[in-house]
Amino acid sequence: MKIEYSTAGKTDKGLVRASNEDAFKINQDQNLFVVCDGMGGHQAGEVASNEACEVINYCFTNLAEKINARQELNLPDKIPPRGELLVKAIRIANRSIYMRSRSSSSLSGMGTTVVAMAIDEGLISIAHAGDSRAYRFYQGQLNRLTTDHSWVSELQASGNMSEEEANQIAGKNVITRALGVNERVDIDYRADKLTEGEIYLLCSDGLCGFAEDEEIRSVLADSDNDVDQIVKNLVQLGNDHGGQDNVTVVALRIDKTDAPEDTSVYPPVTVSKESDEALTVENELVNTILDLKKSLNAAEEKKREVEQEQKGSKAPLVFIFLLFIIIAAVFIYFSLGK
Repeated sequence: MKIEYSTAGKTDKGLVRASNEDAFKINQDQNLFVVCDGMGGHQAGEVASNEACEVINYCFTNLAEKINARQELNLPDKIPPRGELLVKAIRIANRSIYMRSRSSSSLSGMGTTVVAMAIDEGLISIAHAGDSRAYRFYQGQLNRLTTDHSWVSELQASGNMSEEEANQIAGKNVITRALGVNERVDIDYRADKLTEGEIYLLCSDGLCGFAEDEEIRSVLADSDNDVDQIVKNLVQLGNDHGGQDNVTVVALRIDKTDAPEDTSVYPPVTVSKESDEALTVENELVNTILDLKKSLNAAEEKKREVEQEQKGSKAPLVFIFLLFIIIAAVFIYFSLGK
């Protein structure tokens, strides 16, 4: 099945925050796209968001076979294989952040939102926890694909608060679900059939928490379907609203797909928390990832050492060459003078 797409991502710390606790990952080899918005203070949020992106990516690039082979990780809901791996990867990221937050007092209480997409077999799987969002833009219309896991969103869903009231209330950014806060996490999932010409958007609440959906739609409509322009303009839109938060945007435009007409879609479902047996396996996989990180870091360190040695070994040769040039210049000068 042939799928072609264009993608771009951009993150910005905004105009107020001293650091950027957002992170994103685009892995085109794995058709994987992730946006995370960290929290925790003392830069712990930055650690959490980067950890989530990194772990989810490792699960797709290095551990997919191992993850799929463990029956303890099987999901209670029937979803496509690529979507199942995405949900499992997010669970493992949750476990990794949770364990790391308890290993250091400076990281205690850290967490991150996550919204992620994976493409396979004419489907796009979308999973999230928190208030970072996914949108779909097609034929001039913008549709929100995720529901915020926040206090305000829950009040709106219960009918106890209007959208106008929600936009003005203090504490509207208090989220009710995130990675790393608890050892288990519920994850919302859906899968939609891909259509040529549509654009998928992932963003942190530095954009959607300040700009209205209609403003986001307008920027998309005015960006000529150029994904680089889309992410640039949407980040600017977040900053135009005061830049009070970090803002991150990933855009994905579907250029070609030959998905069959009868491709199944999967309506939104909440994948409930994992079992104790699953947690044990997740612990093993987190340790595997830690070992993998150590190996990669050691390889990078060795590479730097070799490069430094090569630079050092070249230095005497460069000195000799320069000395030769100086001697030759002096010789020529005096020869011409005579």
